[in-house]
Amino acid sequence: MIDIKRILTEPEKVKELLARKGCDADLGRIAELDEKRRALIVKGDELKKQRNEASALVPKLKKEGKDVSDIIARTKAIGEEISALDKEITAAERELNDAVSVLPNLPDEDLKPGGKENNEAIKVFGEKPSFDFKPLDHVTLCTKHGLIDYERGVKLSGSGHWIYRDRGALLEWALLNFFVSEHVKDGYEFILPPLALGYNCGYGSGQFPKFRDEVYWVENAEADGDRTKMKFMLPTAETALVNLYSGEVLKESELPKKLFAYTPCFRKEAGSYRSEERGMIRGHQFNKVEMVQITTPEQSDAAFEELVGKACSLVEKLGLHFRLSKLAAADCSASMARTYDIEVWIPSMGIYKEVSSVSNARDYQARRNSTRVKGADGKNRYVHTLNGSGLATSRVLPAIVEQYQQADGSIVVPEVLRKYVGFDVIK
Repeated sequence: MIDIKRILTEPEKVKELLARKGCDADLGRIAELDEKRRALIVKGDELKKQRNEASALVPKLKKEGKDVSDIIARTKAIGEEISALDKEITAAERELNDAVSVLPNLPDEDLKPGGKENNEAIKVFGEKPSFDFKPLDHVTLCTKHGLIDYERGVKLSGSGHWIYRDRGALLEWALLNFFVSEHVKDGYEFILPPLALGYNCGYGSGQFPKFRDEVYWVENAEADGDRTKMKFMLPTAETALVNLYSGEVLKESELPKKLFAYTPCFRKEAGSYRSEERGMIRGHQFNKVEMVQITTPEQSDAAFEELVGKACSLVEKLGLHFRLSKLAAADCSASMARTYDIEVWIPSMGIYKEVSSVSNARDYQARRNSTRVKGADGKNRYVHTLNGSGLATSRVLPAIVEQYQQADGSIVVPEVLRKYVGFDVIK
């Protein structure tokens, strides 16, 4: 959530930054709602002052033997007025909060405005693979070797689902083991969170209320259709990890907190009708290892660079050709102030596809879920939260299969995965 103080004191600057994300915000409406809320609070404080003054007279007048019935009646009437006003204040605060909470995060000022057309490739790793034979796509290769059963995945769960089989399952599990081992080696804490989360997690991570229709909801008769009382299947472990310390005040000495989680991820909106994205490129369920750091504001930029370096290192160690792209403001997700994408080359598609997004939310998520840090001066500040895929497997595996294919149709297994699968070549 954007700091409302900044909206009120720098409306033109905030409006200009939001415009870079393609958001035309009515900040005047927010200022009006805040003014209304403040006026109600002032009125309430005045009524409470009147009630306190009247209440203080009662024992004094009683001691003098005077009738206090009128004062008691007036005190009661003021109390009822205060009670009604408190409800108005609560409603006004909710209306103001709702108006601010739907605004996306402000992009960092060094980002270009606009969408994908203004993304910038800032580094390329390795050589683009070339073949002296006609290469096959990952769907053909995975089917040929029995790695993925697309047909029976659809039979079980519909389009956008697949089944890992035999050596395909071993290869998938090897990737996850490799990622986990690398993060543990780097001192990150391993977390296995619940897969069904409460509405507060979606709100705290910035996905709700705007994107609440893009997740799978768990039906709950007791909720009676109220989604704030229902659970949803996590779309990414970030949704859980950034809320791990919600409502808490952390010690500065505890930060940064470096966490990672393995989870299946569930995306309702993930399906695609584009023929080039068949197979595993897009799906409704996929496996991902997610990194999160919770930092002080001063640690934030260094944490971002560390996460970018870690994500790139994983793809490099797999021996894959990829590039690092800095996203333009409107291509960053709503909750994020900046994002770098690690994009792996898919030969059959002739394009790069994202396998990791590393993002800095600054204090946007922390303001929503109230995660703070107590500084040496004794004052509480909101933490910064950062996340990065480390990595998602559903595009890494196709990239391995396609980039490592041989003329005879076999597939060489990346060296770092061989100890996990027990074989060097799939043939």
